[in-house]
Amino acid sequence: MQSLHSVVEKTVTQLGYELVDFEVANRGKLLRVFIDKLVPQDTKDSVTIDDCVLVSNQLGNVLTVELDIDYDRLEVSSAGLDRVLRKEQDFIRFVGERAQVKLRMGIRDDGPKATATTLPRKTFLGILQGVEDGNVVIECDGWRYSLSLDNIDKARLSPVFD
Repeated sequence: MQSLHSVVEKTVTQLGYELVDFEVANRGKLLRVFIDKLVPQDTKDSVTIDDCVLVSNQLGNVLTVELDIDYDRLEVSSAGLDRVLRKEQDFIRFVGERAQVKLRMGIRDDGPKATATTLPRKTFLGILQGVEDGNVVIECDGWRYSLSLDNIDKARLSPVFD
């Protein structure tokens, strides 16, 4: 039997959306699904309530009929403006956007504000520059940092509102 995550991802993708995040809570009784458009027309083309209803109805049918999954509540929502970044493709898609990246293990800070006694740095807030050789490149305070994808604990967009 396919895993629950792979079934949800397959269903969401077939409907033309990207599975951004998936969470099972409350001892499996609550399923949370965060989606984004696979091919947005522009930066203003975001997930609507109709998109969430479509995905929710389809997932409800698949989980009940095909997998006989016992859950009490299914929540489908947009990934939001501060969406999670997980895959290499996410970091490529959002080049030029501001993001916050937290590492599992800190790295030596060679930036302009670093001193000989500066502790290893774990949190970076800056502009995504892309991915090079499996490392996410982010510019913070005018300095470029190369962060291993394997060392990233959490990353999400951090939009600026004018």
